[in-house]
Amino acid sequence: MKRNLDTELIHAGEPRPRIRGAVSMPIFCSANFEAGGEESYHDLTYIRLNNTPNHQALHQKLATIENGEAALVTASGMAAISTALLSVLGNGGHLLAQNCLYGGTHTLLTHDFPEYGIEVTFVDVHRPESWSDAVRENTRAFYVESMTNPLVQVGAIDEVPGFCGKHNLVSMIDNTFATPLNFRPLEHGFDLSLHSATKYLNGHSDIVAGAVIGKKQLVEKCLHRLNHLGGSLDPHACFLLHRGLKTLSLRMERQNQNALRLAGFLASHPSVGRVNYPGLPEHPDHQRAKTLFKGFGGVLSFELKAELSAQSLLSALHLPVSAPSLGGVETLVTRPSTSSHSGIPRDERLQMGISDSLIRVAVGIEHPDDLIGDFEQALNSL
Repeated sequence: MKRNLDTELIHAGEPRPRIRGAVSMPIFCSANFEAGGEESYHDLTYIRLNNTPNHQALHQKLATIENGEAALVTASGMAAISTALLSVLGNGGHLLAQNCLYGGTHTLLTHDFPEYGIEVTFVDVHRPESWSDAVRENTRAFYVESMTNPLVQVGAIDEVPGFCGKHNLVSMIDNTFATPLNFRPLEHGFDLSLHSATKYLNGHSDIVAGAVIGKKQLVEKCLHRLNHLGGSLDPHACFLLHRGLKTLSLRMERQNQNALRLAGFLASHPSVGRVNYPGLPEHPDHQRAKTLFKGFGGVLSFELKAELSAQSLLSALHLPVSAPSLGGVETLVTRPSTSSHSGIPRDERLQMGISDSLIRVAVGIEHPDDLIGDFEQALNSL
């Protein structure tokens, strides 16, 4: 019987029968496990092979909540991204990639991949008619984000799977910002869905982790690559991620609501010049986001009027923590130019629309009246 996502977050992947009756998944703090006659190295139970009971429970839960055939957890979001891309592209491959990506991914593609003979062409995901011109004989995949960081754009991602099918490419999407609650890419035809599980999936700012979810054959290819690269998630982090996932629905629903209310307030304040949030009707991608997503996510960004200081605003806020990352229960604020996108040359960053004064807000689950009140007093103090 098909169950609702809220229920699967609690019950999918739980061991049956329960281990010694434990209601909460125990932590298996054993690096290695007694062999049982396995003939393949990858079938041995070993932490680095990502197949301990803690890993297996997580893999099943993650696959279930995104309707994937298989899943894999990694030591970080970048471990998930780099492992998946290397597994699909190989030496000499060519990648189509969205032209506004998370800074760490952008740097990986532009600085590290050329050393492996991997080429990348950046395309405008809002212009599907331009994609075919970028395809080459050695193009093997198309990589996009469900919502971009930090401008929260929503491109024509619903057209990517069909395009990839036509050109025999692997379709890959970073679904961190949307989460499985708001968007399930595999149901729209994507081959692989990637997450920085550090963010919403865990939700408590206390671990670093990643996830690869999708077609079994591709996930197994990523697993074998990861086993050699060594980016495995330790059992205690597995336990925390497993626990955090159970409240994803409750947290994300509040964060959807809080971000929409805060975005609306900021858009109406005379000191704010521009707000980037697809939940606002004036956002250029609002209709597409409304069609594709259950909610508009917990991240927004905005710029102050030219004469005002972004850093002064951050200093005047009391509730939000000035720190990178996102997806936790607490609200975080940061300037992408000094954090997530600091590794990108300034000229490139400005071409992407990421100015030095841009402020990103990762909205938490505080009461919205308190958040809005704090932003109001901070803006009025400038």
